Formats: sequence, structure tokens, C-alpha cells
Amino acid sequence: MSQEKFVETIPVGTLGIIALESSRALGNKVNDYIVKWRQEKDSEHKSTIAFTGYQRDSYLLDAACPRFGSGEAKGHIRESVRGDDLYILLDVCNYSITYNLFGQTNHMSPDDHYQDLKRIIAAVGGKARRITVIMPFLYESRQHKRSSRESLDCALALQELINMGVESIITFDAHDPRVQNSIPLKSFETVQPTYQFIKSLLKNVPDLTVDADHMMVISPDEGAMSRAVYFANVLGIDMGMFYKRRDYTTIVNGRNPIVAHEFLGTDLKGKDVVIIDDMISSGDSMIDVATELKRRDAGRIFVASTFGLFTNGLEQFDKAYESGLIYRVLTTNLVYQSEELLSKPYYISVDMSKYIALLIDTLNHDASISGFLSPTERIQNVLNRYKK
Repeated sequence: MSQEKFVETIPVGTLGIIALESSRALGNKVNDYIVKWRQEKDSEHKSTIAFTGYQRDSYLLDAACPRFGSGEAKGHIRESVRGDDLYILLDVCNYSITYNLFGQTNHMSPDDHYQDLKRIIAAVGGKARRITVIMPFLYESRQHKRSSRESLDCALALQELINMGVESIITFDAHDPRVQNSIPLKSFETVQPTYQFIKSLLKNVPDLTVDADHMMVISPDEGAMSRAVYFANVLGIDMGMFYKRRDYTTIVNGRNPIVAHEFLGTDLKGKDVVIIDDMISSGDSMIDVATELKRRDAGRIFVASTFGLFTNGLEQFDKAYESGLIYRVLTTNLVYQSEELLSKPYYISVDMSKYIALLIDTLNHDASISGFLSPTERIQNVLNRYKK
């Protein structure tokens, strides 16, 4: 869908973007795209009252969550949001932000970030025309189902946001999209960054041969199957998968330990392999899968994951790269990226800011975003250019 298709439609309201401190860098990039596009657009209707505030130097609103010495906080929006079409952007995984708690330095947890989101919505006070929350890593999405007497935190959070007046929630690569069943009457979009992964891979690796004889997509477990199937289908290559054989008789750190990774798929010998998953948490599973692939004579191994959390640090990935186990690691800028990660020779950062800007700009015009949610045509175009 081109920009011109919706420039003649009236915006829902004056566009306002609130990028919480956790997403400040991403918010600035998103804002820059929209400012540039709107300055370039030409329309005879822009002088009409419906387009008031359409072209501005910035759509970012001045908002913050200052804290008291006790660690308590408040949401504060320092300019009017009456009638605005508001988009609130946050990264619940940004552990780099700190605050003082009784003289101690405390790192913000996902709970703190989520609480700040609610504070900002509360500060809006129902004055905005519409509120859309863009939360790339869905808060508590790993606690998406009940297997014993457990809390359903993700479902509770979604219901809480809707009850506070949020109209729609946009997330990326939700751990389990079925959490949207908790809010069946509201808009919930889980966006796949497949196109951006393929584009970044082709841009940074000039010698790939994208066909079934030279390349393969691997799902590291049964949970990542659907995204791996789509990835393989749009590239026209084969897919393989591992499943985790667990010892269900014991529990270690709250989980059943993995006994072995079993492989299902065709011959891997000499093929470049892309392991695709929604997140790298500690990275242990990725390293284990890569080790198993090398045992089966795989060629270069690329690890592509929407969210690179690296909760145990980067040391094991450094060793994997130096030993030739892993060739490249791709994760997005949807969550916090440390300077250390960005400096690694094996790391490819996948920029999602233009995509988010497109979603916001389109939704502000009340136009359909379905074209962005199924990027098959754009993937084929970029593949054809690469092969030429």
C-alpha cells in the first residue's frame, strides 16, 4: 500500500506519539519517518480544519514518569492531548533504565515498565480520541497458559488495558497469539517481522544461494513451527525442526530439564541454515540446536530472533562465533540493544522503526494495515532483486 492511497482520507485525530523512556530511541526514529513523509505529501485539503496539526516538526509528546524518593512514581503529560489519536510506545524488556529506591539504584523490571504505561494512560484521563498501545514484546506473554494453579498474567494485563480505555494493542511476534482470546471485542495485532529479517539477511550476506539445495530453515522447537513454515514457504526452501525431549519426572528451576534435541528433516550437509524463533532468552537452546546442526554437517548457521534478550550475557555467543558454530545473529531493535551487542562482528541489527511508522501513519488515516501484516509480495520483490 502506498502513502498516496490514504493521504486524501481524514485523520482520526491529531497524531500524537508518546514514546516512554524505555522506547525513546525507537520513538525518535519512528517520528523522523512520519515527519519526513508528511512534509513530502502534497494535498489540496491540508489547509482544511480536519487536517489541523497534520504537518508538524514532531509528533512526540512531552510525557514522563518521575519518581519520588520512595520509588513511587506518577505519570505526567506536559501538553494537551484532547482529541488526539494517541500511540503509546514502550519496551518492557529495557533493563538499562534505573531509578533510586531509598538511596539504592534499582533497574526497571517489566512490571515497572507496565506500571508506567498505566500511569501515562491514567494521565491522559480519557481526553484522547483513541489510544493505541504499541508494545513490541508483549508483557507477560510467556505466562500465556495455565498448566496448574498459576496466574494468567498476560490475559489479565490485556483486560486491564482495555478497561482503562485502550482501543487497540499492537505487538510483535507474540509468544502465543491466542492470548487475544482474553479481549475478543478489541483490536489485537501480532505482527511478524519476516520481511525485515529476509531483507537484512540479503543486504548483509551477499553470497547466499536461496534455493532448496543450498539453504534450509530450522525451527528450534515445536512452538516456533508456524513462523518457520511461513519463512521457508516464502523463500521456497525446505524446513526442519527439533523437538525437546524432556525428563518429566524431575523439575529443575521450575522446568522439566531437556534430555536431548531430536531432529526431523531432510539432509543438512553443506546447507546454509537459518534458525528462526521469537526470542533469544539465555541463548542455551540456540547454542544446543546449532551444535546439533553442525553434527549433521550444516554449513553456515544464522540465528534470527525477534527479541534478543541475552539474559546470560554474550560470552557463549562470542565463543560460538569464534569456534565457527554460529555465523551471524539477527535480532530487532524492538527491545533494548546494549552497546556491547551492537559492537559484535557477528551481530546484525534489524531496524523496525520504518515499519512501525508505516503502521502508525496508516492507522491515523483509518486505512487498512492488512497489506503490511502479510508481506509475501514485498518479500518476493526483494528476493527477485537479490537474485538478479
